[in-house]
Amino acid sequence: MGPGGRRSRRSSQRYVAVGPDRRRLTAAPPGLPEPAALVLPGGTVNPDKLRIDENAVRFVRDFVGTGKPVAAICHGPWSLVEADVVRGRTLTAWPSVRTDLRNAGANVVDQEVVVDDQLVTSRKPDDLPAFCSTIVELFSRAGTAAAR
Repeated sequence: MGPGGRRSRRSSQRYVAVGPDRRRLTAAPPGLPEPAALVLPGGTVNPDKLRIDENAVRFVRDFVGTGKPVAAICHGPWSLVEADVVRGRTLTAWPSVRTDLRNAGANVVDQEVVVDDQLVTSRKPDDLPAFCSTIVELFSRAGTAAAR
């Protein structure tokens, strides 16, 4: 367990934090590099909890502002809507989330994976193979660029 009961896995280039203490989403822990990419979870419960957490929404807004890759699947784009970063972007999501995306100014399409600049979105678990291969490629390029 990491600080505050958070679980962490460390490697030379990555930091992954999982736990209930979302207030710590503002920065990487001391001594570890800043994250090179962000993945917003799917399902309904996690995205719903994230989008009502002011600290999480601020973190997402600030992270998107860095230009680093951000990936969201299923209901994950709710956090992007709440962070007000979808206007004018082309995205996809679970069918019930698409209205929220449109209302927030996004161009919504029904495709298994959509890449709009640094944002990668997918619709559902059936899209995971395409989603995963796309984010691995995008995140790899981002990691290579960050290492330069």
